[in-house]
Amino acid sequence: MAYSLFISDLHLDPERPEHLDALKALLEKHAGQTDALYVLGDLFEAWIGDDDDTPFNRAAIEAFRQFADSGSKLFFMHGNRDFLLGEEFALACGGTLLDEGTVVDLYGTPVQLMHGDSLCTLDTEYQQFRAMARSPQWQQGMLSQPLEQRRMIAQGMRMQSQGNNANKAENIMDVTPEEVVKTMEAAGVQHLIHGHTHRPDVHDIPLATGTGKRWVLGDWGKLGWQIVADSELGLRLESFAISE
Repeated sequence: MAYSLFISDLHLDPERPEHLDALKALLEKHAGQTDALYVLGDLFEAWIGDDDDTPFNRAAIEAFRQFADSGSKLFFMHGNRDFLLGEEFALACGGTLLDEGTVVDLYGTPVQLMHGDSLCTLDTEYQQFRAMARSPQWQQGMLSQPLEQRRMIAQGMRMQSQGNNANKAENIMDVTPEEVVKTMEAAGVQHLIHGHTHRPDVHDIPLATGTGKRWVLGDWGKLGWQIVADSELGLRLESFAISE
């Protein structure tokens, strides 16, 4: 049976090696079996540039490379933590970078793929930062800094983000329903898969063409999350235990 996999928000970090181990296990299990794996953003807790050649990063790249070499396709999408992932990283892994909002054909069903942060339009402070951080000029300026300087900047940004988020209302941290409808109808789809919010669930979406589905991936902690799309059963959201 043909199938594809979707994951997001692994937040890989050397301080949590169990998540990299779980990723390696997933890649080994499905290598050469699944048609494709889609990583929908926030693969890393922080990514400061494709030249950050640490042993931890090299281990992740090598695991993806072995997966891609097995014949399964591999796709990446930027998240709010790893927006500096570049073509060099994707090529090293044997994968391809996708734009936010890409629509793919999953066994006859068009499905839109997003990280999901662009849907949280009520968080105006974050949306201003997102627009800045996605601009080529800002990224070029960031990447021109020495690695150690980038590490310090990234650490400061993470601490500031955590402090800001602690004071935000729950609805601001989630997607804006009207934006979801607008995005799905503009793309002409009835299925949307995204991550970012760390709120795994499946939601019914009232569209002009009928009831759609919003599939939300969870972040990896004690549990890992994946969405499976196959040629017989359609889509399903699944969790699995991650051993420390």
